[in-house]
Amino acid sequence: MDQVGKVSWQRFEKFLFEVGCEFKSQESRHRKYKKDGLQRPIIVPTVKEIPDFIIHNNLRTLGIPRGKFKKIIERH
Repeated sequence: MDQVGKVSWQRFEKFLFEVGCEFKSQESRHRKYKKDGLQRPIIVPTVKEIPDFIIHNNLRTLGIPRGKFKKIIERH
């Protein structure tokens, strides 16, 4: 699996907002986002660096390729 690099939850949240997600709620250390058309919510832990597998799973849910993610995240 191709690594995407170290990303904080705050940078990942900016990415989610840019692709049309909106914050719904937070339970403990997990923030929940929704976007119209998705079957399930996007869950992001509020940790210093999000593990790659969580980023990849959320990108798969969003239907966004890693290349597009890298281009967007580099701007933030």
